[in-house]
Amino acid sequence: MREYTIRSGSRDDLPRMPAAPIDVPLWGGSFGISAQAQLCYDSDALYVRLRAAEEHIRAENTEVWQEPCEDSCLEFFFSPVPGDRRYLNVEFNLKGCMYLGLGSCMDDLVRLVPDKGDPFAFRAQTTPDGWEITYAVPHDFVRRFFPAYAPRAGMVIRGNFYKCGDKTAHPHYLAWNPIRTEAPLFHVPDDFGTLRFA
Repeated sequence: MREYTIRSGSRDDLPRMPAAPIDVPLWGGSFGISAQAQLCYDSDALYVRLRAAEEHIRAENTEVWQEPCEDSCLEFFFSPVPGDRRYLNVEFNLKGCMYLGLGSCMDDLVRLVPDKGDPFAFRAQTTPDGWEITYAVPHDFVRRFFPAYAPRAGMVIRGNFYKCGDKTAHPHYLAWNPIRTEAPLFHVPDDFGTLRFA
């Protein structure tokens, strides 16, 4: 399994952080699409930047009940507490359609709808070769479900990054760490990689 080091920094530091390639094609080809992830953290939040090089971007879903994975979608799944199989999955399309889930597998996944506006403060935009999304995952939000979550140097958690598009011109599924299922399914915490805070 791959490992990524989450360095200390602010949201503004994301472009300077090392990139984790989302380059493992799953259940089909990549169709010339590529993606990457960059993370950093401070005392308030975990900051995430996901970028995709994608010529034909689908961005049709906008409502809270719709599925961003039907469009061009970038996703981050992570298990915040060692020994706890549950994970949070955060999925976005270019228009800010968000899926936020909590569970230990697809069968017990619960969709969460953040209250009090958007605690993730996302920013989505097109780029010369595709699109990107940046957002914050506030530590206080994570601790609502994982009270023991306390990022610090040396702490190790698990996670994976994905690029997909179920209803795009070329349906595709890419991951940072490979998934050992025969059919499309990202909800496999046993196949998460290592995320190490520095």
